[in-house]
Amino acid sequence: MASAHTRVIWSGEGLYVGIDTNKHSVVISTQDEENRVGMKPSDLLLVALASCTAVDVVSILRKKRQTLSHLEILADGEQDADPPWRFRRIHLTYRLRGENLTSEAVGRAIELSESRYCSVSASLRPQVEITTSFEIRPEDGEIGQGEVESHPERLGGVSR
Repeated sequence: MASAHTRVIWSGEGLYVGIDTNKHSVVISTQDEENRVGMKPSDLLLVALASCTAVDVVSILRKKRQTLSHLEILADGEQDADPPWRFRRIHLTYRLRGENLTSEAVGRAIELSESRYCSVSASLRPQVEITTSFEIRPEDGEIGQGEVESHPERLGGVSR
């Protein structure tokens, strides 16, 4: 079984530094008026999900010999209004650009990530409903859109 080790150091007032397994760091802070220099912890969860699936999708598309020149993932979460402000739903919108990208290849890459490879997605389900959609924007500027069916019952993943 793989393991991960992180730590968070309080730096005073509403400021913290998170350090990952490889000693990379991120600034985290409360979001009060005096302290907006870092990311909110709940936003880090959305970033973790989007970046985990981004790694998978890029890798899968490369293996499928799809030419990807740009990937952006927007993560929108719906949280409870009261503490502990639990996420109920997260929607990921994938925006891709590349020469001759196909909807079939992109849809399959997203599906494989969410159902088989993304450890963050696997850790959030089934408690959080995760949905996805994507837009393909080829190099020539033409825009195509597609939807990927969500499969919350299929869990899996590798450590990211």
